[in-house]
Amino acid sequence: MPTEVEAKFRAEGPEPLEALATVGRLGRAVLGRARTVDETDRYLDTDDGRLAAARWACRLRSREGMTRISLKGPPRDDMVAEAWHHRRPEVEGPATDEIAPGTWPPSEARELLESLAGGRALAEHLRIRQQRTERAVTVNGTGPIGTITLDRVRLTAGATDLGELFVVELELDPASEHAEAELNGLAGALAAVPGLVAEPRTKLEHALHRLHRRQ
Repeated sequence: MPTEVEAKFRAEGPEPLEALATVGRLGRAVLGRARTVDETDRYLDTDDGRLAAARWACRLRSREGMTRISLKGPPRDDMVAEAWHHRRPEVEGPATDEIAPGTWPPSEARELLESLAGGRALAEHLRIRQQRTERAVTVNGTGPIGTITLDRVRLTAGATDLGELFVVELELDPASEHAEAELNGLAGALAAVPGLVAEPRTKLEHALHRLHRRQ
């Protein structure tokens, strides 16, 4: 099963993101042209929380007229030594805006989701809207080893506004042979950016924490 590997940092405001959108380098890496897109993520689960109980998260992402399903599994805590370090299984596939996996094209992600749901209907539990600025990350001219994303995030649960997040993520390209060797150095360069702090929680975990505080 594919594994997502990324370094995650948080800021209290947009200034660190603005700085990283324009600099030419990050440590040993050259940063590519900045491109900004809008995304909407809907997090799905059954009414009895079967996915959460199995420690899986189901994200239905809409972006530039396309929708994809992403399932992220329990983090590999045994391989994570730093607060910024995130490593977990991830399976993706094509989908539609309908919250009905049976209407989506067949995929490994759809099959896994149907198994986790156990035949129960899915519903949207949380929604995350984000303006995402992306830049390719290249080291020694060997091709991109990953992507840095600068995310301005709005968290909601139904009609409840859960506030903003400012997040920087460095996600490794699983096809790159050199990415893992560069992760610590690039994460160190991000940690040195004024206003950024290592972030052990996911955006979903932030949203759930804020929602529980309001209940």
